[in-house]
Amino acid sequence: MTEKTHAEVFQRNRKWAERQVAGDPDYFNRLAEQQAPKYFWIGCSDARVPANQILDLPPGEIFVHRNIANLVYHIDINCLSVLEFAVNVLKVEHIIVCGHYGCGGVRAAMGNTEIGLIDNWLRQIKDVYAANSEVLEAEPNVERRLNMLCEMNVRQQVRNICHTTIVQNAWKSGHPLSVHGWAYSVRDGRLRDLDFWADGVHDLDPIYQMLSFEETPSF
Repeated sequence: MTEKTHAEVFQRNRKWAERQVAGDPDYFNRLAEQQAPKYFWIGCSDARVPANQILDLPPGEIFVHRNIANLVYHIDINCLSVLEFAVNVLKVEHIIVCGHYGCGGVRAAMGNTEIGLIDNWLRQIKDVYAANSEVLEAEPNVERRLNMLCEMNVRQQVRNICHTTIVQNAWKSGHPLSVHGWAYSVRDGRLRDLDFWADGVHDLDPIYQMLSFEETPSF
């Protein structure tokens, strides 16, 4: 990035800040006090999929975590730390996993070309493909197959979030929390509800339902 480009970025920032204050003199004072979002968004790092703009929400209204292909790994301390903060500190009421059609990470996972370190990150999507290969390969159109896999990936990440002790303990404590799977189209700017969601341990397969020590049956 050149010095000139840097200057343009800071100039844009100043103009944006000035516009905010002109329209609402107390805007930044109010923002500085606290954040109390009801929504936690887990989305793709793709620059075309910014959560606040898509939902038309101002800063402070949505807590965001993004990574390539909107993945949730049970050993990803970064994602789990953000999830824990969102649930236990911010007390969000809705967790949204939002994938997007035409996702480059999902497209890369569909292929066999080695890219680098990211191949290891995308491995989970290959697992989703392998588990659904018969359905996916029955679709001859590659783009439609890609978008089918994008949706399948979102559903798997919803499951992965629900399998965490963070979310399950929140449910056990009576915290009203729902986890939703959505998909976004960069072609028309519209969100699609995949009608795949959970709001309690009862929505999970029994093998993933975590019991407290006292509840655990003896063998």
